[in-house]
Amino acid sequence: MEQSQEVVVLRYGHRPGRDDRMTTHVGLTARALGADRVILPDNATQAAQTIRDITDRFGGPFEVEQRESQQAIVRNWEGSVVHLTMYGLPIQETESEIRASLDADSLLVVVGGEKVPFALYEHADWNVGVTNQPHSEVAGLAVFLDRLFEGQELSQTWADADRTVVPKPTGKKVVPPAELEDGNNDSSAL
Repeated sequence: MEQSQEVVVLRYGHRPGRDDRMTTHVGLTARALGADRVILPDNATQAAQTIRDITDRFGGPFEVEQRESQQAIVRNWEGSVVHLTMYGLPIQETESEIRASLDADSLLVVVGGEKVPFALYEHADWNVGVTNQPHSEVAGLAVFLDRLFEGQELSQTWADADRTVVPKPTGKKVVPPAELEDGNNDSSAL
């Protein structure tokens, strides 16, 4: 999967204790589905550590940042801004235009964690809805990234992985990448 410009996911807001799992899943989804990095609020320390740990074990490249002011990030972004919200225009009406913008600009994808200020709606180049029904921000991000990359992100490879998942019809198998290179991937072994 090759793109011209960087795709960055911004987790806008984080309530410690309440949002830890959801913020972690926003970052893991961003990583797994093709974003280059995630920016988390400075109080999302546990989520940031978990995402870094997964990247260390399962490969990258993927970067995790923690920043204090999400408003300043959006305001000063030198590229295009997509705000994912159930109140936005349908993704199927905006995805081609957003995808075309990647040739010229980096893309900031904003995923809210708590009520976002109205100024975010005004500052975004696109307010995008993945359905106009209440749903998880993680699901919205996953669908958005898949539509943005047209499914190409599903077959990306990962560098510097300590572990690789071996796809199987049943069961689970995780091996060091060297075992796959050696051809030692017998799925019948217990």
